[in-house]
Amino acid sequence: MAGEDDRRRVLGYLNERFGIPESVFDDYLLFRRRRGWQMMRKCDATPRAAGLKIAKAGMRAFRKIGAFVKPSTRLIQSFGGLATRARIEIDHHELARLVDGGELLLDLDLDTGYVILELKGSGVLGLGFYINGRLRSQLPVKEIRRAMLTGPAGADRKEKTTA
Repeated sequence: MAGEDDRRRVLGYLNERFGIPESVFDDYLLFRRRRGWQMMRKCDATPRAAGLKIAKAGMRAFRKIGAFVKPSTRLIQSFGGLATRARIEIDHHELARLVDGGELLLDLDLDTGYVILELKGSGVLGLGFYINGRLRSQLPVKEIRRAMLTGPAGADRKEKTTA
């Protein structure tokens, strides 16, 4: 299990960057793995499993990427709706541009770092990275589904896949 320093570091980051209160995660356990952290909800069986050698538990929650802590897509899709900061609503045209590897030029009052991408009328998609007035997608290609690209710019687009 991750120590209190790790817990304060990653959950404090969510609070500072996105405005997601640390208290949201009071019922969750955090586990440290090499360059990342896994998270799972506390349950009655947790104490009984504590003696077992477990390779992975819960969902990937964070990874260390250079100087940044990157929340996982799943974590942001699950809790990003609670964010009060660093949350950007984009439309279908902007999403299509990001998915195609482009970037959006934006003048945001934000430091360099991750931002939550929300598709108008559809909810939280995942993350983007904002640096020097430019926003780039951090959405995993396998997460891009046809439903994300419906609308004026994406109605006739094919889903991107990796080979």
